[in-house]
Order: sequence, then C-alpha cells, then structure tokens
Amino acid sequence: METYTLTVGDIQRELPVVSVSDELSIASFVILGDTELVAYAAPLLARKLPEVDVLVTAEAKGIPLVYEISKQLGMKHYVVARKSIKPYMETPLMHEVVSITTQKKQVLCLDNNDVQKIEAKRVAIIDDVISTGQSIRGLEELVQQAGGHVVARAAILAEGNAADRDDIIYLEKLPLFRNKLPKK
Repeated sequence: METYTLTVGDIQRELPVVSVSDELSIASFVILGDTELVAYAAPLLARKLPEVDVLVTAEAKGIPLVYEISKQLGMKHYVVARKSIKPYMETPLMHEVVSITTQKKQVLCLDNNDVQKIEAKRVAIIDDVISTGQSIRGLEELVQQAGGHVVARAAILAEGNAADRDDIIYLEKLPLFRNKLPKK
C-alpha cells in the first residue's frame, strides 16, 4: 500500500493513501487513539487561537483534539455537534453537510443546552483536517443558527487547496493525490 509520511513538529506518521473517488486519493489521517499527536498539536493550536468563549467540533474525530485544546485554554466545557438526533435532545438545531471523507449527506445536531453555550459567544471551530471546507462550513452555519459568532477555524492539517486559505489556522499541509487513470 502506498503511504505518505506526515511530519508535525517532532512527530512523524506513515499515513495510508486511500482512494476516495476515481480521480482522487487522500492520505488517511486518523487522530482517534493517537494520544501523542493530539497532546503535541493541541497546545500549538491553542496558542494560535484568538480569544474565544467556546470551542465546537463535529462528532467524532475532532473530539480528542477539542478536549485537549479546551484543557490548554482552561475551559470547563466544549460543544460537540452530534451526527444524529439523540433521545435527550429536545427541539434540536440541525444542519446538513457533505464532507470529502463521507461523500454523503450528514446531519449535524445541537441540543438546547449546547445552543445556550454558543449563543452570543465567540466560537472557534476545531477539526482534525480541513480539506474542501464543507464540514467547517456546515459547522459554521450551525453555530450561526445557534446565535454564535465564529472567530476562528482551526485544524491540525490543511489538505489540498485548503492550505491556501487565509481564514483557517493549521499546523501542517497535507497533499491530495491524483489517481493515475488507466489508459483506454
């Protein structure tokens, strides 16, 4: 299997390159379970953030990172947008999004308690990777529906053209890989 060597500061990871379409492959970056990388990246991202009141991420890969960043910033809470309506949610706030890794519609949901934590607050959206920006855009629209003000978008990696954006905070670039199409 083809791999890509990712370096974030002093940490290296061999990422498998996986096809997501006939034309495109990505280096599969999964932080779930990678305590070392999350613990290394969180303080670096925390230092780059402007002053914020609340951190928001989408279920599930951003959760360990947002947890560590919230510890770095001395926050008591963070908000996770769930990907389905849960029984405890009364009149949930919902928004649809499509990301490069799922390639299908997903619903992002907040319950009333989370909406109250976001309303009229300065929000940083946290994710593991920003690529097409669809996931971040979906979260941003959900935060705006909740009455929050997004003041930062941050991730460990900016994939492909996302690295050219000036409205995101990230630590390293991650390339996209064009598949070699068979000759006809």
